[in-house]
Amino acid sequence: MVFAQVRDAARPLLVVAGATGSGKGELARELARRLDGELVFADSRKVILGLDIGTAKPARGADEACAFHLLDVCRPGEVFSAARYVELADEAITAIHARKKTPIVVGGTGLFIRSLLFGIIDTPPRDEELRRRLEAEEDAEPGWLHRRLRQVDPDCAARLAPTDRVRLVRALEVFEKSGRRMSELQREHGFSRPREPFFALAIDWPREALYQRLDSRVRRMMERGWLDEVRSLNEMLRGPERRVLKTLGYRELVRHLSGEWTLERAVEEVQRAHRRYARRQLAWFRAEPWIEWVAAPPDLEVIERRAREFLAEPLSASSSRP
Repeated sequence: MVFAQVRDAARPLLVVAGATGSGKGELARELARRLDGELVFADSRKVILGLDIGTAKPARGADEACAFHLLDVCRPGEVFSAARYVELADEAITAIHARKKTPIVVGGTGLFIRSLLFGIIDTPPRDEELRRRLEAEEDAEPGWLHRRLRQVDPDCAARLAPTDRVRLVRALEVFEKSGRRMSELQREHGFSRPREPFFALAIDWPREALYQRLDSRVRRMMERGWLDEVRSLNEMLRGPERRVLKTLGYRELVRHLSGEWTLERAVEEVQRAHRRYARRQLAWFRAEPWIEWVAAPPDLEVIERRAREFLAEPLSASSSRP
């Protein structure tokens, strides 16, 4: 079991990370209710305005127990980097502490969480002309970005999905501009010096149980009107804004709306895509030594007690592996 915490900074954080569909949102909301907390989401899709049902975004005002932060903070097509996430999350956490509340970071975007806890790697600035060239190569030959990254930085490519265009472009941009592999820069950074004191956990479901939860979750999303949401976005978005329709679940439903797939086929493909995404998230988080895995279903009493101990007791900087 992993337990990583420091207490030589002034802003202690609770972190609930893990795979999509694992119940981390429900756990975080319950902790917020018990610990007088507010949620700071760490989700690269929940930040986008208009992506609601398909990202399991909580409705504002629907939960009286806590406030939500970092939802709907960028428009479709707008660039939203890990650095921008850290900037906004820092602002939210500072404000939460000023209100004498407990900040609870919750989400499944590992890069956002890692960057918030350990800082951003020093990399070259954006090069719009290079990015346009890389994007054009991908448009002309889908899969080109991932194949190119496998050639120059196989370690980084192994951690990214072929459809993760944003991070693929950034990794290749860093290589082209600096001659350095992103994976090398990450290893040199080490992510070993926390910016804040934190206690991080993730819910550990048996793989088949998690897959069943994901399949049921997709069906509930469809019942709530996800297809209508995708239809509306498909009709409304133009130009670069349409990139959001290539994200998990939305791209499969667009293929149904275009007449390429039946609805039954599209739903099955969405479920399959969620399972693949969960596997990638689990691979990412299991490689992080600072996460404590708790057996599912989580024991709320035990977790609350651990969280209260962390928040109450001064602790020296420490990090341990099982």
